[in-house]
Amino acid sequence: MTADHDDRPAYDPAEPTPPEREPPLRSTAPQSEYTSTQVALGFVVLLVGLVVTFGLPFLLA
Repeated sequence: MTADHDDRPAYDPAEPTPPEREPPLRSTAPQSEYTSTQVALGFVVLLVGLVVTFGLPFLLA
């Protein structure tokens, strides 16, 4: 990673004093909020998966 894409303060491991400001907080997927559209799509995918997993074998038996 190059320095021009990085907004964190410079850090030198040889220097014992920490940077003047903290690095920016990261946001990862499990911590992000989901929209109602994403939740509805997830339920639709769940239902299709359940139908394929249990419905088709039941119908073919």
